[in-house]
Amino acid sequence: MGRYRNPILPGCHPDPSICRFGDRYVLVTSSFEYLPGLPVHVSDDLVNWTLAGHALHRPGQIDLSDLTSSSGTYAPTVREVDGRLVVVCTVVGPEEGEWGGRTGHFLVTASAPEGPWSDPVWIDGVGGFDPSITVDGDRVWLCGTREAVEGYWPGRTEVWVAELDVATGALGSEPVVVWTGAAVGAVWAEGPHLLPHPDGGWMLLVAEGGTDLEHAVCVAYADRIDGPYTPDAGNPRLSHRDLGPVAPIVAVGHADLVDDVDGRSWATVLALHPVGGRRGILGRRTSLVPVAWADGRPLFAPGVGRVEEVVTAEGVPDQRPHPIRVEEHFTGELLDLEWNGAGRLPEEFASWGADGLLLPGGAEPSNTAGVAFLGRRLPDENSDVSLRVRIAAQDDAFRAGILLRVSDAQQLELSVTGAGDAIAVLAGAEIGRVPLGRDALGAEIELSLRIRDLTAQLFAGDQELVSCELDVLAPRPPRGFIGAWVGPVAVGSGEAHITRFTLSAG
Repeated sequence: MGRYRNPILPGCHPDPSICRFGDRYVLVTSSFEYLPGLPVHVSDDLVNWTLAGHALHRPGQIDLSDLTSSSGTYAPTVREVDGRLVVVCTVVGPEEGEWGGRTGHFLVTASAPEGPWSDPVWIDGVGGFDPSITVDGDRVWLCGTREAVEGYWPGRTEVWVAELDVATGALGSEPVVVWTGAAVGAVWAEGPHLLPHPDGGWMLLVAEGGTDLEHAVCVAYADRIDGPYTPDAGNPRLSHRDLGPVAPIVAVGHADLVDDVDGRSWATVLALHPVGGRRGILGRRTSLVPVAWADGRPLFAPGVGRVEEVVTAEGVPDQRPHPIRVEEHFTGELLDLEWNGAGRLPEEFASWGADGLLLPGGAEPSNTAGVAFLGRRLPDENSDVSLRVRIAAQDDAFRAGILLRVSDAQQLELSVTGAGDAIAVLAGAEIGRVPLGRDALGAEIELSLRIRDLTAQLFAGDQELVSCELDVLAPRPPRGFIGAWVGPVAVGSGEAHITRFTLSAG
């Protein structure tokens, strides 16, 4: 009997998918516009996790440049196929306007969670999003969701299934629709998984209601993998939609199942975690619930029927404390795996070595294309962040410092300018400015954020610029799919030299 806390991963990790690979568990989550992308976590006990790498981790694998926020890689699924790990995913383009990159489903493979992962194998012949794969003997099936051809009502979607050749990405059969919703009026079937049922036949596990407060987990059953599927009479099988927006955990959905080595079943799910009844800035996060079976039906969090913040369950040890303590001097040949770029790999715009990080100025952070932002997930809404920066500006407009980024429009920036000022900008509006003097530009300047719940204090050295509320940064529907990243940024003509970055939480 062990005790663990939800969420099981710090910071924003949406759309979790899990499988067992040998004696380890592998968990992959969405990363949208960030690269390296599709983080791959491993565990030997389900409650203590380590970032092993990313399924998208090197130049040439995939093009996410010029994408807007909350576009990119959506809802991966990870499975073992013939002794190899396979991740299948979708690249979704921007909500508005054209984009020159490739969209659609793809898969990558590796012999170990740490990689290296293959180049993408693209899957043509079917559209939609949120693909999943299922092994059925020597056959592999692909399923996914798409907007219904005959909509009947707004948001009506359908789940389809087709046979798949993993080596080539070719479909071996025409897609067959197996699900159109748990009830009349059901919307946005997402994250579908076809799973072998413990008593034989197949189970469809699917999220419905949209990935916000109406999110829910539904199931259906069939004798054949391609249906027909009969909905469970008790759908939804797991949801917090009846708790309202101020519950400690809301928007529960997007489940995936795994059996542990002793045959117990577990589900990973995503959820939002309000802060004092308000939307937080971390976005959707990954939790774990035990699953029991009664009369052939899954019971998520048996006896409770909710995702709890603290869980005591058989089959897991006590979770180890995991306070976050990062002190980065950027003096190694390799970056910590937690660092990402928006639309680009970090090595495509930054360099680091014996004397720290060199960050040439890029585009305005309101534009993902060409932004020079090296970020990592903000692990908690109670975090302290600082960096030491020295700038070489070509004009007064250059600036560099800390960026807290949720989207192209939802940002908090604390920077030093080429004119010798420290400035604070929230969601595009300047909210604070302190003159440091041009003499300060040749020296290192310490900038820091102190975040407590949804309030941030901003400092240049020992001087406080401003305190502000962060509600405006909270991701919201319909396109707020991702939470907060934080790290160094440089904007305009010049370069920033970062010699120290610290982050603490928990």
